[in-house]
Formats: sequence, structure tokens, C-alpha cells
Amino acid sequence: MAKDTSSRSHRLILSLGGNLGDVRMTLATCRTLLAEQIGPIDLASRIYQSEPWGVADQPDYLNQILLLLTDKSPSEVLQTTREIENQLGRQRKVRWGPRVIDIDLLFYDDLELETEDLVLPHPRIHERNFILVPLMEIAPDWIHPGFQVSIEELYIRCQDFNDVMVAEEE
Repeated sequence: MAKDTSSRSHRLILSLGGNLGDVRMTLATCRTLLAEQIGPIDLASRIYQSEPWGVADQPDYLNQILLLLTDKSPSEVLQTTREIENQLGRQRKVRWGPRVIDIDLLFYDDLELETEDLVLPHPRIHERNFILVPLMEIAPDWIHPGFQVSIEELYIRCQDFNDVMVAEEE
């Protein structure tokens, strides 16, 4: 009997990042919790190391992009990701400051949405190489619904020149 995937009809792209503690272990735990609570991970980029963005005086970040399949609404996804961040020890002290984990919703299908709590697509994707480089690995042809260009084209146009490289495997 074929598995029914019709209830997992939404494609969700998330960004994971952190620079405090055992970041690789935190990312692994985060992936497990996301798959259990939001939906299966369809694609995952490699883990990338990048310079901090916004506040320079902090350790480099490890980042990863995931494409999940979900039946949850965007607001349910946001609530769940915030709960996972809290469970993993996230403390919101300084904007763009150091953190154990950060989960950002980048895309939910081709939905454009703006509420008090959530903007989709994420409003700064096109400004950040630490998002664009791993995103190009798994979805270079994904069309940004606001700009109507591919992720690859956004990367070409990006004015962020911070280094982003595949993190060394342990």
C-alpha cells in the first residue's frame, strides 16, 4: 500500500544556526525535533560556517538549511519552532547576538504573508550569504515569490561579502 503524503502538502524551508555550546549536537537534536513535530525533512544542506552577521564581536556560526514537508500552518510552524528553540536553551537577549540555536522560517510554499509575528518569505534572505549559500545547495531554482527570481540569482545580486564555507566534518 502506498504511503499517503497528501496531508504533508506544504513545502517549508527553514534556516538553522547557532554559535554557542556544542552547535553540531544542537543542530542534530533540532533536526530530530523538527522532523518529529513539524514534518519529515525532505532535503538538508551541509553544515556551513560563517562569520557573524549584525554583531561582529562573537564566535562564527554554524548554519544549515532544511526543506520539510508539513501539514501545519505557518503560525503553527512558528509556534513549534519557538518552543523547540526554548527547549534547546535559546535566550533572546541581543538582536543578532550569540545564541545556542536560531530557527528562521524562510519560505512556506510560495506564500507571501505579513503578520505581527511572521513575515514570509523571510524579509532578509536576499541580504545574507549565510542563508543563500546553503539554500543554493538544496534549492537553487526555487523562485522567491516577492522578487520573482531564483535563489541563485539572489546570490549573484547579494551585497553580503562575508565568508561562508562548508564546515569541516568531525
